[in-house]
Amino acid sequence: VQLQASGGGLAQPGGSLRLSCSASGVTLDYYTVAWFRQAPGKEREGVSCISRYDGSSWSADYVKGRFTMSRDNAKSTVYLQMNNLKPEDTGVYYCAAAPPSAYGCFVERSGFSSWGQGTLVTVSS
Repeated sequence: VQLQASGGGLAQPGGSLRLSCSASGVTLDYYTVAWFRQAPGKEREGVSCISRYDGSSWSADYVKGRFTMSRDNAKSTVYLQMNNLKPEDTGVYYCAAAPPSAYGCFVERSGFSSWGQGTLVTVSS
């Protein structure tokens, strides 16, 4: 699966951005998809995921209530709506898709076989 992440940019604290993850040649609704982020000098961490089966989603505590993940199956696109952004949200955001056999929603990096190229989010005044 080839994934394309987009939508990053510069936002002020308290602002919003919407990231998109699109796939070419496949329908993303058949895959569990997750967003990860990597801040400079830090490990890549899971942010949010959405299940292929029931569309249920999960978000890490550090973004819960601010970030929302959703799907548009007609466009084969997954979104990450990021509201009330904080400077600590700065980093490169990656979307990833798990193999079709994967079940449920998770953010274990080893469980994802396809990765987008990343999109930079900078939160600064």
